Amino acid sequence: MKQHLLRFLLLTVPFPMSANAHDILPSYWDYHAFLDAHPEQQQLTEQLAETVREEAVAISKNYDPVTISVIYPGQQVSDYWVRNIKAFELRMDELGIDYEINQVFTRPSTDTREQSSSLREAIKAQPDYLIFTLDTSRHKKFIEHVLNASDSKLILQNITTPLRAWDNKQPFMYVGFDHVEGTKLLADYFQQRFKGQHSYSLLYFSEGYISDARGETFIHAMDSTGRYQLASSYYTRADQETGFKAAQNAISQYPDISFIYACSTDVALGAVDALAKHQREDVFINGWGGGSAELDALRNGQLDVTVMRMNDDTGIAMAEAIKLDLQGKPVPTVYSGDFELVTSDDSQERINTLKQQAFRYSDQN
Repeated sequence: MKQHLLRFLLLTVPFPMSANAHDILPSYWDYHAFLDAHPEQQQLTEQLAETVREEAVAISKNYDPVTISVIYPGQQVSDYWVRNIKAFELRMDELGIDYEINQVFTRPSTDTREQSSSLREAIKAQPDYLIFTLDTSRHKKFIEHVLNASDSKLILQNITTPLRAWDNKQPFMYVGFDHVEGTKLLADYFQQRFKGQHSYSLLYFSEGYISDARGETFIHAMDSTGRYQLASSYYTRADQETGFKAAQNAISQYPDISFIYACSTDVALGAVDALAKHQREDVFINGWGGGSAELDALRNGQLDVTVMRMNDDTGIAMAEAIKLDLQGKPVPTVYSGDFELVTSDDSQERINTLKQQAFRYSDQN
């Protein structure tokens, strides 16, 4: 049975217990499965990961300036995208790479016209590197056009699972923090925190890849124990307003839930407001990403747990990949940055240490 809450889609049927990772994202390679199937890629990815953790080594010769177009869904409370591009630019500067960059920030799931216009302009400008993301079918169609009709080298941000259909011609690089790995860390936390039988609600991102990777993976992990009942799930517009309304509906219709699983920062913070309004401090809730807003909410006791990305890793990885490319060296097809699980019980000292690592570039003035 499906019901409608304003413009949300409420799903009351949990994900099948027989599902595995391939069933959840059948069109994509699992990050580790891709590396296992391509041993040469495993080595390249490991080498890049080591380089990301080290100090920058400037490029040894002068090259013509490279042109870069960036189109990001950066108009969010989550500061991932803004920090990512700052880390990228600062690492490019340290590497001594001369570049010109044009960047456009849009809102996730809503600014499709603006995104399409920006993408058309980017293709027309024929940049050396085009940095975009993949979440919806519209994104996929555009990316296929770029792969087949443009010489621009495409870096896909916030996705680490190559499309199987593109095996003969993959983008220049997939880079991000693997959604499945991060979700498994959160699922392990909730399973340890809540013993016995419990029910919960799930707040998706907008419909698309991120909701599948973070949402369905979580449902499958919880179902596999036989101890957790998915009471309700909602697609949102990936913002605080719809996160608030979905959480409000969840606790109204299912007052006995033990926790809410949220698929993104903005959605989680909207749910936090709903729980506060209804004085439901007994309902646990997670963040996803561990940016500044989430860490503040953890410190204030509004969030209970998050999976924290070592945020600047991916910006650094993109810069280092461009350096490798300029030098004529092979570039890995995929790269995923590191995670740390952080809870409201963690000391401020530990959180400060993680922030120094995660934001080592993007916190610079």
